[in-house]
Amino acid sequence: MGIQERREREREEMRTLILDAARELFVSEGIEQVSMRRIAQKIEYSPTAIYVHFRDKEALLQELCAVDFGALAGKFQVIGAIADPIERIVAAGRAYIEFGINNPSHFRLMFMTPHEHSKGDDTMAKRGNPEEDAYAFLKQAVAEGVAASRFRAGLDDPELLAQTLWAGVHGVAALEIANKRDPWVDWRPIEERVRTMTDALVRGLTRPVEA
Repeated sequence: MGIQERREREREEMRTLILDAARELFVSEGIEQVSMRRIAQKIEYSPTAIYVHFRDKEALLQELCAVDFGALAGKFQVIGAIADPIERIVAAGRAYIEFGINNPSHFRLMFMTPHEHSKGDDTMAKRGNPEEDAYAFLKQAVAEGVAASRFRAGLDDPELLAQTLWAGVHGVAALEIANKRDPWVDWRPIEERVRTMTDALVRGLTRPVEA
């Protein structure tokens, strides 16, 4: 490995270290409360070292959003080839829950930590593109289902249906992440909860399949 390649690898490793530390702090302490200095303390570097990679906290947060939402969108693209829109929706729901359980800090920051997108946020440019926007991916599948009369009579608003489906699977993921060690509840296996929720959503919203 040449000097240039080694320097590039070290630079990427440093950026990843900063992003991972920032993600954990944003989730545990709140975005507004976390400073660049606090992130530097977390990784035991000087604030100057962070500013070499990110001009300010907003730029760091934008990069986090781009990385994390991009990772989720990538999971969805794997199932994008499923022809049947309802089967695609079910697969997307399962992929969403799996992503949250496997990446709890990412999930908490993306969907459970309040923050606003600024007008200059580069991630906003991806909004509405099913290849880069997970919500747009879901809404597209729902719209295809509506067009094919797969949903029950009167359920013809893709936005409402997408948000209802999202809420259902989000609840499963959020409960697993937040309460999986809570002994107060006799939790059933996560696989059973995922299957039951997706089945309930599909049966409740779609038309019965004719023999």
